[in-house]
Amino acid sequence: MTRAMGAAMRRIHVGNALSAFGLGFTVPYLYVYVAQVRGLGGMTAGLVLAVFAVAALIVLPFAGRAIVRRGPRPVLLVALVLAAVGALSLGLAGSAGAVLLSAAGLGAGQAVMQPALATMIVECSTAETRSRAFAMQFFLQNLGLGVGGLIGGHLVDTTSASSFTLLFGIEAAMFLVLAGVMATVRMPHSPAIGDAPSQSAKGAWKQLLGNRAMVQLSVLGFVMFFACYGQFESGLSAYGVEAAGISTSALGTALAANTAMIVVAQFAVLKFVERRRRSRVIAGVGLIWALAWVTAGYAGLGHGSQEMATAAFVSTYALFGLGEAMLSPTVAPLVADLAPEGMAGQYNSAFALVKQLALAVGPAVGGPLGASLPGPYVVMFLVFSLGISVLAVRLGRQLTAVQDQPWRAKGSLVVARGAAEPVGVDV
Repeated sequence: MTRAMGAAMRRIHVGNALSAFGLGFTVPYLYVYVAQVRGLGGMTAGLVLAVFAVAALIVLPFAGRAIVRRGPRPVLLVALVLAAVGALSLGLAGSAGAVLLSAAGLGAGQAVMQPALATMIVECSTAETRSRAFAMQFFLQNLGLGVGGLIGGHLVDTTSASSFTLLFGIEAAMFLVLAGVMATVRMPHSPAIGDAPSQSAKGAWKQLLGNRAMVQLSVLGFVMFFACYGQFESGLSAYGVEAAGISTSALGTALAANTAMIVVAQFAVLKFVERRRRSRVIAGVGLIWALAWVTAGYAGLGHGSQEMATAAFVSTYALFGLGEAMLSPTVAPLVADLAPEGMAGQYNSAFALVKQLALAVGPAVGGPLGASLPGPYVVMFLVFSLGISVLAVRLGRQLTAVQDQPWRAKGSLVVARGAAEPVGVDV
């Protein structure tokens, strides 16, 4: 990495940590705020969560093209201002219409932030440093969310709407601070309109869909996000409360265990996965998550004591965290390495769109199933986790040697990018 790349990366990481810190203040309390504090009911609160997903699905197809043509930083700055306005408006909104409109702005801004930041990290890293850069991003995100949520929990008062206005104000301020930090970043390469590929948006999507490895990774990504992230705050929590008899405090402990596992294990895991084939690492995550679902099955369907059920349920979230720590230096860098030159923004946005689809479908399927049919729920997601391993092995056959094992680029004169012919490698 050049000195300019290193300086830009440090600013990106600092800004990323600050934005996650701001999000942590409000994310755990959004449902309570809308349903109880503003007195708008559970239906409106559910609609707010749905609006977040819908807003993301609307803007992400356009975000990739904008990043390619304008560069990631201008797009990120617009997204941050939109998110800040949405957050502040949400903290002041008193009617259902105002809450939903504010949520749409906040959701759209947050959705565009993801691929824009990912593309900035790609442009400030090399094939050898990219895994570590994305691992650091994931570590800081979880640390920021955890610290923000902890502080927010001490500030919030469910009997006072002004306390929530303070939380959303802090979140908006953090977005604006991130915008200020990002405005000072000097990117090593900031694409202008003339640098962008000449094909139309339709042509860009056609090219992406013609990349078999990217299509397979997108399918794999959908299954991963559906089977893990899409269950955290819906199906798995409903299963824990209804089937395992988990208290709300124990549920909070489980979520904390997930974050703690990521924070503690991230860099130890990074050393383990850096020199291993990406496809095999992802396959290993599928097996770890399968073990997590077996543990969850014992918590809700076993015949042990309540203490054992609670311990098993907390362990389930910790195992999910271990898998997440393995994915952070693996999947996002792979998306970047599959993208042809100048198309990282398009590919990052497409993968973010897949993630949002999974996060929209996951709770809708998992919530009712986890609460009413605990046995089929566990078996279903156990099978999905094993499917991750199968899909990952198949994906490995579509990757070049350097895409699957990026450290090989150090001794290679040419690093393959985009849709290239797979090259067989030794395990």
